[in-house]
Amino acid sequence: MEYQAVEEAILHRGVEWDIDPTLDRINILMDLLGQPQRAYPVVHITGTNGKTSTARMIDTLLRERNLRVGRFTSPHLTSIRERITLDGEPLSEERFVEVYEDVRPYLELVDQQQGRLSFFETLTAMAYAAFADAPVDVAVIEVGMGGTWDSTSVAQGAVAVVTPVSLDHVDYLGSDVEAIAREKAGIIKPGSMAILAQQSVSVAEILMRRAAETGSTVAREGLEFGVAGRELAMGGQMLRLQGLKSVYEDVFLPLYGQHQASNAACALAAVEAFTGGGDPLDADLVRAAFAAVASPGRLEVVRRSPTVLVDAAHNPGAMMSLVEAVEESFGFNRVVAVVAMAADKDVAGVLELLEPIAEEIVVTRNSSPRSMSPDELGALAEDIFGSERVHQAPRVDDAIDLAIGLAEAAGEFSGTGVLITGSVVTAGDARTLLKADRR
Repeated sequence: MEYQAVEEAILHRGVEWDIDPTLDRINILMDLLGQPQRAYPVVHITGTNGKTSTARMIDTLLRERNLRVGRFTSPHLTSIRERITLDGEPLSEERFVEVYEDVRPYLELVDQQQGRLSFFETLTAMAYAAFADAPVDVAVIEVGMGGTWDSTSVAQGAVAVVTPVSLDHVDYLGSDVEAIAREKAGIIKPGSMAILAQQSVSVAEILMRRAAETGSTVAREGLEFGVAGRELAMGGQMLRLQGLKSVYEDVFLPLYGQHQASNAACALAAVEAFTGGGDPLDADLVRAAFAAVASPGRLEVVRRSPTVLVDAAHNPGAMMSLVEAVEESFGFNRVVAVVAMAADKDVAGVLELLEPIAEEIVVTRNSSPRSMSPDELGALAEDIFGSERVHQAPRVDDAIDLAIGLAEAAGEFSGTGVLITGSVVTAGDARTLLKADRR
């Protein structure tokens, strides 16, 4: 099969947000494949925000230690191949096809006997199979949604990382943070090491209870590890990180915001936990790894003059972190925002948080079928921003052109920036249109 045909075959299995809360099909598929997820240790990551950035940092730290690392993350920005990486790079089109062909007979067998495997179950199986075949020394696995019933949970993570938990995917995970936390706590497996980012009290209690039930060891941000110091730096921030085994000084992170510093602390603790023993990591290794970290679509500068930022924030928790980071790290006098969001998100909540920093907003539709229409999004925005501050554009490319035009009209020395946000799809569309990967 050609790559495009394979991609279409996977996409025809449905959409990843339409989940069936069972591990029956994926467990049967793993049995048929010979349990590839047991061929290597796993660092498993859940949470509401920060999962992908944290996964990238863990991956980079482990590779800096000369380990071969497989990484599975979701969703993707521009290519489905981004979800499955080896040695820090997405599978090539040729290799992606080979892996699909290897698992396809087993997919079809399960389809016939148990019902059609989903889009995400298929990609999960491909990732686990590709990592076993490589083989990798360790796999860094990000859940798709939740934890207990997520298909990635067929693996027994040696280290479980829980990034901040807040409201998102309420139709699937529960209507309050406590229900969501109980679902996400499912990745904490018996005898594992649980690395917990700072959480609300009710969420922390649920995660600690799960750890106690499974006999897991716990390390908590702000207690056993954390950000001991942080200063703004050109192109990012300089950190002092308290790890589980040592304090690491002068760690440059080329990402913006307190939330990314916290992600870095969690990543460092996860790698220290994974390595075991009492010796700290080599400080120069830690500094080299973090200096090399990249997280596309996460407060990423994709153009200068005017400065254009792209961020995948798609829920209130992520938008709160984004707003704080923009205010802290960029000296904008004015911000023109471009927003396209999925209709099933807390759109009003996101817009209310964005309003204080955005003088004008351009609402549009991204390439996802879930995208809210510009008319509907515009009506919500007008209630929050006022009609004189809201503009509409039919597509993301039109919206970007309009926003850049508004920024340029304000004058070269106005200090106006453009912020494109609202979803991972919006960020991916913008990166493609602005050719971010060719910079």
